[in-house]
Amino acid sequence: MNQHIPCAAPLASVRPTPSQPALFAASCSTGCASAPESREAAGLVPYKTNRISFSGSSDLTVELSPSACADRRVRRLRRSVWASGHLHGLAENGFRPGVPWFVTLTYADANGWRANHLSKAVEGFRNWCKSRDVSCRYSWVGEIQPKRLETTGDAAVHYHLIAWLPVGVRMPCWDRRTVTKRGFKRAAFWSHGMTQRAIALSGVGYLMKYLSKLGELTRFPKGLRLYGIGGLNATGRSIRSWFNFPQWVKNSYGVGDVVRSAGRLVVCATGEILEAAYSVRLVPGALVLRALRTLPPRWADGAYSSVSFA
Repeated sequence: MNQHIPCAAPLASVRPTPSQPALFAASCSTGCASAPESREAAGLVPYKTNRISFSGSSDLTVELSPSACADRRVRRLRRSVWASGHLHGLAENGFRPGVPWFVTLTYADANGWRANHLSKAVEGFRNWCKSRDVSCRYSWVGEIQPKRLETTGDAAVHYHLIAWLPVGVRMPCWDRRTVTKRGFKRAAFWSHGMTQRAIALSGVGYLMKYLSKLGELTRFPKGLRLYGIGGLNATGRSIRSWFNFPQWVKNSYGVGDVVRSAGRLVVCATGEILEAAYSVRLVPGALVLRALRTLPPRWADGAYSSVSFA
């Protein structure tokens, strides 16, 4: 069944290739599909390229200033949250789409943030979902409370979370004790302040609204994770990974064609290692990149706007 995603920009797709005509011939969530039996199949095979000289005008400069690094971090965050949000919103075969619930988690103490607080809260929610026999699908982002910062000067962290629950299942209050189907009482997911919950009319649009405010990240506590995603299946994880590949990889390979392994990009069908497309030279305050070979043109303006699920 094809699920069409109503969004302004295309979401995800696979580019058919001669060696991999199927949409998702291999699941790359844990590794590549089995490659053809050959000498190369016994290990990873370097993908040889020829160095091509370019003029200085072809050099690309990547700034290393805190603001530039922060901007790249935010762009990656937005791509991941946007893609995962739309993927979470897809209906499973034979079921209606899940209902997106918007949850806000705040701290009573402006300095009360700890790195493990949210992970424990999400673990409590995951256990609640398990007790209710429902999938635990969510995306969250962290933010400094703007009004609190403006009025008190306190850089207090709070979190915005979207979770997709089946029709008829109500989101529990995260700051209150919950009761399982068997009548057992569980501790509150969030015991550090107040929470709010409501059905999100625009789904992932709520999270993107808050992400649009992110810029300079130096005010965030050290060690703070900016976002988290959970509950994607293998196909969804492959699509999300594809969005964060370098552009020169996306120019030639579709979703599921390439996987990261030990920091390297590997073609699933052949086991070839993709060598870097640029040489890197460090200069004061920046990196200078120079293309090592002729790079392929873009074969599409992003990925296609429909995803097929078997």
